[in-house]
Amino acid sequence: MKKRAFGFGSWCFGFVSDFGFRVSSLAASAGCAVLFAGATLAAVAQAPSLPVGVKAQRDLAYVSGGHERQKLDLFLPEKAEAPLPLIIWIHGGAWSAGSKEGCPPLRQGFVARGYAVASLNYRLSGDALFPAQIEDCKAAIRWLRAHAKDYGLNPDRFGVWGSSAGGHLVALVGTSGDVQAFDVGANPGVSSRVQAVCDYYGPTDLTQMDAHALPGGQKHDPTNSPESRLIGGAIQENKAKAARVNPITYVTPDDPPFLIVHGDADPLVPHHQSELLFAALKQAGVSVHFHTIKGAGHGQGFGGREIEDMVTGFFDACLKGSTPPPAKAVQTESVASSAPAANTGAQRGPRFTWEEVCRREGVAADGRVTRQQFKGPPPLFDRLDRNHDSVLSKDDFDAAPAAPRRLN
Repeated sequence: MKKRAFGFGSWCFGFVSDFGFRVSSLAASAGCAVLFAGATLAAVAQAPSLPVGVKAQRDLAYVSGGHERQKLDLFLPEKAEAPLPLIIWIHGGAWSAGSKEGCPPLRQGFVARGYAVASLNYRLSGDALFPAQIEDCKAAIRWLRAHAKDYGLNPDRFGVWGSSAGGHLVALVGTSGDVQAFDVGANPGVSSRVQAVCDYYGPTDLTQMDAHALPGGQKHDPTNSPESRLIGGAIQENKAKAARVNPITYVTPDDPPFLIVHGDADPLVPHHQSELLFAALKQAGVSVHFHTIKGAGHGQGFGGREIEDMVTGFFDACLKGSTPPPAKAVQTESVASSAPAANTGAQRGPRFTWEEVCRREGVAADGRVTRQQFKGPPPLFDRLDRNHDSVLSKDDFDAAPAAPRRLN
């Protein structure tokens, strides 16, 4: 079918035809308004359907009377006998965009594996400067722990997982367990510590990012960079503020086990950022597994069974095992995968090209489109956002490298 290259109507039409719905030529010529009048597309535009056997508690306010973004979704098995370990997803999006609606642990079947899964929103840098973001993450963890009995959660088995800016926040959650300054608000007597951290390519030392960036990679020192907007000023001119943001600032021997996964061809967050965190955790004697994906970008190339099994094994060992993993530092490598991450809803990949996205959204070829800016329906954004960082860019559409293999 022919797809028009204008406005929201063309996005909607592209979305409908891309998902295999049949539309008449009359509906196509009349634009998306005709389709939205029908029940079929209205159902698609709702929140993604839940996996079989999963029930959802959506938009739970973890700060009473708080900001509209201080809410979380909680996903539980319909039938569970014992208190469940919990995996908490913290989204990315340069601290300025993103949503709890995209939740890889849910889509990858962790509830069916005997976990509860939570996905939270937090105040963005346009809403409040740092430390609002980490304060919100910790407030959500305290709320979940305070309500563990209500939802059948094991309060002693909480893990966090996030990518990009979300990777930064989960790493900071992990290293700042003893930092009382970030624990503000309700449930003050409840711990915000976690028992496992899975960090996908998160920043760890803001002032070192540009010094180790790939040629042509994103710049972080300018005043309009995501990092500078997060702290309210250029990071090189506000090094004390930047240091307060850095997870490596707070590393201590009692930090929980970490799994760090990063592509060495990441043009946005230099691979060196994860090298720094790994070195700091290793020096402190913290259990840490640092996995490098050779040739992988900012989330792209992370597909394939090997990475999925690695993450599952990590959480199983930390949250289901009788004893925590031994305090050892391990480094492994693999080669970027051509397959999208399993069970993420993107198996077939986007049919739109990046050039089409740029034309429809009115952005340059080197531009970025956030979830809030996107003119099409939210489910289409989730489909196009292959690396799940809540931002559309050329990285989501580039051909991925070769199939994975183990490097020893």
